[in-house]
Amino acid sequence: MPKIDLYRNVHMGQRARLFTLATELGAADVSHSGSAAEQAARCLAMTHELREHADHEDTFIHQLLRERAPEAADALEAEHVRLDAAFVALDERARTLAGTPPEDLPEAQHALYLALNEVISAYLAHLHAEETVAMPALWSYAGADELAAVMAAFRASRTPEQALTDLRRMLPALPPAPRAAIVRGVLEDAAPGRADRTLAAVCGTLSGDQRHRLYEDLGVPEVRAAG
Repeated sequence: MPKIDLYRNVHMGQRARLFTLATELGAADVSHSGSAAEQAARCLAMTHELREHADHEDTFIHQLLRERAPEAADALEAEHVRLDAAFVALDERARTLAGTPPEDLPEAQHALYLALNEVISAYLAHLHAEETVAMPALWSYAGADELAAVMAAFRASRTPEQALTDLRRMLPALPPAPRAAIVRGVLEDAAPGRADRTLAAVCGTLSGDQRHRLYEDLGVPEVRAAG
């Protein structure tokens, strides 16, 4: 049976969306009406999400890590200093972008782009520490039943809407086999008569090819995904 990894799948989704955001921000035409405000809002939403994610990890994972592997927990705390500073700098740039005079927008956009990439740089280092220091420490000092309990507690804390958002953020970044395994588990827990609707909703952020492969792996007829 594969080891329970508390970080892998959600981190893959975060990396994919951070890279997409950086690419699209860099190429955006912020001179177009509303575009600067839209790009700023996307950056602010991302830092909000990453802070919320960090709170979840502190609540459901890192307390166990502090109890069993305090040195690994200390290593993660050191990452937070640079990360928090990068979040603040990005938020400040984002909040001023929409009010920037048109002649100054190109430079302001690039400054926001650089601030976002500083966040990405700091965040990648943080993810690497969690995946190569914290998770191996948990495998060494915590039992599989304890890790399963952490996962179960987090899932129980999420509303159905939040759980759907989590899946839609994560699934496009995963390979076909783990994507199908996750969705199969979701469908097993779905209310009677709602499996088709649940599957369509979960597929809403997948590409056409990804969706086709998922239905094929699940062995069910393909239907149009819910938006």
